[in-house]
Amino acid sequence: MAKPGRPGARKTKKGATAGTGGHGRKALEGKGPTPKAEDRSWHVAGKRKAANDRLEAARARHGKPDAPAKRAPRPKKADEGELVTGRNSVVEALRARIPATTLYVAARVEMDDRVKEALSIATKRGIPVLEVMRPELDRMSGHDAVHQGLALKVPPYAYAHPLDLVERAHDTGRPPLIVALDGVTDPRNLGAIIRSAGAFGAHGVIVPQRRSVGMTASAWKTSAGAAVRVPVAMAANLTQTLQALKKEGLFVLGLDGGGEVSLPGISFADRPIVIVVGSEGKGLSRLVTENCDAIVSIPISSDTESLNAGIAVSVALYEVAKLRAASAAS
Repeated sequence: MAKPGRPGARKTKKGATAGTGGHGRKALEGKGPTPKAEDRSWHVAGKRKAANDRLEAARARHGKPDAPAKRAPRPKKADEGELVTGRNSVVEALRARIPATTLYVAARVEMDDRVKEALSIATKRGIPVLEVMRPELDRMSGHDAVHQGLALKVPPYAYAHPLDLVERAHDTGRPPLIVALDGVTDPRNLGAIIRSAGAFGAHGVIVPQRRSVGMTASAWKTSAGAAVRVPVAMAANLTQTLQALKKEGLFVLGLDGGGEVSLPGISFADRPIVIVVGSEGKGLSRLVTENCDAIVSIPISSDTESLNAGIAVSVALYEVAKLRAASAAS
């Protein structure tokens, strides 16, 4: 009687099967030697070799087989400048003749007197007027800005070099008179200082590159057009700039309420001068103070703690201009 097998088991024929010997030999032979890493196109070394081959071929085509490979310079992002938004702000900026490149007007904007004036001034000055959809103007202005259908593009300010102000002074035939700001961050103060510099014959204003206000649209407006005539220079390091100006023969005069010299009747008004003013809260920094030739105070009432930077510079410039005029007349 036959023994029962395992359920589902398949019976196979015992012994060697014809034709199987060749398959066994091929399996034992393998696929041959492993190719080098640089010969495998998918390998990192292979990709590097292919790139080098392309580079050599390019050098040969251009006739410079030994020339080192140069990476094309990445284009620099242009400074976008500033966007003045809001009907009143745009009209005031245009009235102040702030340099502008484009006036943006929202499509189907309500035409009131301010919009009409903005369009009229822009047309007379040759400023391009572009009509944009309101969502696009929203995106350009940012979520926090209220553009009211008008925006004005102001390009980046072209700052002078601090030593250029000295050369400008020599061209006028008058002793240099320059104002330098130390930590002043309010653009309205900068605009007021530029306005005073223009009124009292100063040859320019210097602002530090860091922790200081720059030439914004607000500073332009406050200057009431004086920014067109009075150059503003930017100093990478104010302390080093003051040292360089001292080597040019300028006398560095710092304004501070606790100064040892009183402003009225200062004896060195006819010398080349740099007037340095600090912020209303912190005043002059330690390093700037150490590089001043004299610290001058403006006499004020005891009821007033201090003057803001714009007023202090105006008073100092007036006094210097008055003393210079008296010296020239005598």
